[in-house]
Amino acid sequence: MRFIPLGKSHLEISPIGLGTWAIGGEWSFGWGPQDDAASIAAIQRAVECGINWIDTAPVYGLGHAEKIVAQALKGLGNAKKPYVFTKCGLVWGGNKNVKHRLKADSIRTEVEDSLKRLETDVLDLVQIHWPAFPPGGAAPHIEEAWQTLADLISEGKIRHIGVSNFSVSELERVQKIAPITSLQPPYSALMREVEDDILPFCEKNGIGVIVYSPMHNGLLSGKMTRARIDALPASDWRKNGNPAFKEPHLSQNLAFVEVLRDIGKRHDRSPGEVAIAWTLRLPSVTGAIVGARNAAQVDGFSAAMDFRLSESEIAEIKHKLPASIGMMSVR
Repeated sequence: MRFIPLGKSHLEISPIGLGTWAIGGEWSFGWGPQDDAASIAAIQRAVECGINWIDTAPVYGLGHAEKIVAQALKGLGNAKKPYVFTKCGLVWGGNKNVKHRLKADSIRTEVEDSLKRLETDVLDLVQIHWPAFPPGGAAPHIEEAWQTLADLISEGKIRHIGVSNFSVSELERVQKIAPITSLQPPYSALMREVEDDILPFCEKNGIGVIVYSPMHNGLLSGKMTRARIDALPASDWRKNGNPAFKEPHLSQNLAFVEVLRDIGKRHDRSPGEVAIAWTLRLPSVTGAIVGARNAAQVDGFSAAMDFRLSESEIAEIKHKLPASIGMMSVR
């Protein structure tokens, strides 16, 4: 397995990183109940498989995911310890309502809180989670947040800084202040908007790209059926908040999974591995974030780090792609 430089940083990352959105457990954008022991086992298994970076965020489980990451990584020597990437900009109070805040004082508080929860002295990468929230609104404070993060690098609290869910115009605004190590956008065969201008901009400017939801929240894993979707708990945001899991999109998406399944059978691979490989086909994509709730799920996708599609298979998938769904993922 080869490791790829993340943007212009000294970080060299595996083609897949472990995502921790789901292991946060139940919160307003959660995936339903989650067993902490299974989460810890998933993280430890990912490290054993050669995954050398974990992506998390304070808001995942309102601090819970970061604490679980710290527990899972205890006892690992520096040679085995993966990079930990976290975020800032989504905060909550005693009522647990999530709010967006990018003012300097809030960013500093978030970074200090993440350092404590992750039980570390310095954060490998901190990303602005959303430029605006709810998505699509004005983003008046991204410059203030970016300057604060740059200051925290100088103060030794952060090694590298990046952004998530930014448009090209927003990337241009913060790039004037300090270099951008990486962008984290949503990208899957079902959500392809970033191909138009965001990925070319990042490639031109030497910005690393770590895409999230390459299996589109599990829909392209090959294990999702109508019955399983109907059985998702009410607290799983996908059931009510994700258009890809509803008609008119669901039928065409499940049919597309069979295309991925047919290609996967030729290589003894799952549809999910094919979906991940599809996002990694582009040189502008440095790595893909794949979530897992237990060690078995990690075993099901970790081998995709060494799997690449042929040009004919890429063309075959392109011919069968369903309509792209808007960038609605709340991550």
